[in-house]
Amino acid sequence: MKIQDHFRNSIKKAQEENKKIVLAGCVPQAQPRQDYLKGLSIIGVQQIDRVVEVVEETIKGHSVRLLGQKKDNGRRLGGARLDLPKIRKNPLIEIISINTGCLNACTYCKTKHARGNLASYPIDELVDRAKQSFQEGVCEIWLTSEDTGAYGRDIGTNLPTLLWKLVEVIPEGAMLRLGMTNPPYILEHLEEMAKILNHPRVYAFLHIPVQPASDSVLMEMKREYCVADFKRVVDFLKEKVPGITIATDIICGFPGETDQDFQETVKLVEEYKFPSLFINQFYPRPGTPAAKMEQVPAQVKKQRTKDLSRVFHSYSPYNHKIGERQQVLVTEESFDSKFYVAHNRFYEQVLVPKNPAFMGKMVEVDICESGKHFMKGQPVSDAKVYTPSISKPLAKGEVSGLTKDFRNGLGSSGSHTSAASQCDSASSRMVLPMPRLHQDCALRMSVGLALLALLFAFFVKVYN
Repeated sequence: MKIQDHFRNSIKKAQEENKKIVLAGCVPQAQPRQDYLKGLSIIGVQQIDRVVEVVEETIKGHSVRLLGQKKDNGRRLGGARLDLPKIRKNPLIEIISINTGCLNACTYCKTKHARGNLASYPIDELVDRAKQSFQEGVCEIWLTSEDTGAYGRDIGTNLPTLLWKLVEVIPEGAMLRLGMTNPPYILEHLEEMAKILNHPRVYAFLHIPVQPASDSVLMEMKREYCVADFKRVVDFLKEKVPGITIATDIICGFPGETDQDFQETVKLVEEYKFPSLFINQFYPRPGTPAAKMEQVPAQVKKQRTKDLSRVFHSYSPYNHKIGERQQVLVTEESFDSKFYVAHNRFYEQVLVPKNPAFMGKMVEVDICESGKHFMKGQPVSDAKVYTPSISKPLAKGEVSGLTKDFRNGLGSSGSHTSAASQCDSASSRMVLPMPRLHQDCALRMSVGLALLALLFAFFVKVYN
């Protein structure tokens, strides 16, 4: 189903059930005047910290639209503050956005319309957020953005500088995972990036989209790199960071893509045998330049997507690793609830037995089986289970990132009760005894956080 259709249908269903609706994300931000959005409240991509305010006004029957950009003395900010209270989906994993927007002008992308130009968070704020996360029991940090490689270009710094600062505060055994980076902005930092990706507390993993392996199509996309640039990045990192995992994205059927163009993409996949490959059939986003181009027939796009998927599933990336002994960090439960999910040095998925003592720990395993997307590991009998966290993780659903001012506000409202509500000096966290909080404060916080979680879950489902 097309993304916009899915989006519209979800709105229509909610309206038919007489539900109050608040929208967030790139689609309503980029096209707030669409007919099907009339009268609905919208939270802009940089205004998510005002979710409680918007929810309250919407419940009252008002339509609220906060679509502006945050600025400080004329400089565009990255977005909402990093120290806002939140509830982690996984108490062991902290996801930190290091910048918003991008420097590109891709002809098919709607995100740029919504998020605008690059806006990076200052290094000290990012480091402080990482420190606080580790103090709250996190053992893995993911850095995210529309393009991590472009980080800092708007504030006079760069990605390697940030990463070296972050590495200094990562506890032994905890891990850092880098997000997606486009080829142009990583080329000038290859030497430093190789050193960082070889660091024992950084996963040797990088997500570098190639899209098509055709220079003519890349030019039509305005991707600002050629296939040779992509290969240079990948070849250099594979040489300097032995075993590195390179993930990539491919779009099939972009306007103007010929059979020869597509075959070049097939050859690239056959050559590099990417263990992680995201294949997308092109869909024209309304309002983008690519939507006005002559389209490749739908059946051709569908067939090319199938053909490329068949190539991807023709090789087994992990068979040669059976018999290896690996250190893996266990962070979650598998979808079928039969295993715990861990990742090795190269951010390759390793399934291990569901032993509660393993969760949040670094475990040594022998690889005994492999599949297309995973390996299975048997814990070594005499191996030591290492705990990377410097404090006990937050309970699932516990609020993270409460500021000092917020805690003081709770204290002045008369919510001094059990020891559970006191600040932990070692971790600077607080357990919220919700039944004893001031009723209005509790309602505002719970409604806001719950809505925020639902909004994010919905848009992740829609756009992934």
